[in-house]
Amino acid sequence: MSASEEALHLTATDLRMATFRLARRLRCARAADSMSDAQLAVLATLRMHGRRTISALAEHERVTAPSMTSTVDGLEKQGFVARTPDEEDRRRVQVDITEAGTEIVVETIRRRDELLADMLRELDYTEVELETLRAASELMRRVTDR
Repeated sequence: MSASEEALHLTATDLRMATFRLARRLRCARAADSMSDAQLAVLATLRMHGRRTISALAEHERVTAPSMTSTVDGLEKQGFVARTPDEEDRRRVQVDITEAGTEIVVETIRRRDELLADMLRELDYTEVELETLRAASELMRRVTDR
């Protein structure tokens, strides 16, 4: 293994471990304690991208269509999403976020952002360090958005 390949693997390990630990801490902050991470991810996707079919949601979240159907069923029972017949193909159903679902996403984001801001505040980062973190977050987004 070349030096650059070894550096790549070490970076991947460090990022994975740091990301996992941060995500675990942030997951504790949510607006609805009974909501699963999978359900919250679906609501966030619908809020960001708008109405979607079950298969489009399943593909986006990288799960099977039956698994997504189960997730959407739970969200619908709680009033966080609504299903409507597709305007072009009445056999298909579109899933859309409701106002209650949007409120859950907004409040969860607020709580998580506040928790992370508190964590950063406690460490008393310099402006340069905060800029480094912002740059690193952009690089990480490029990895996850592909």
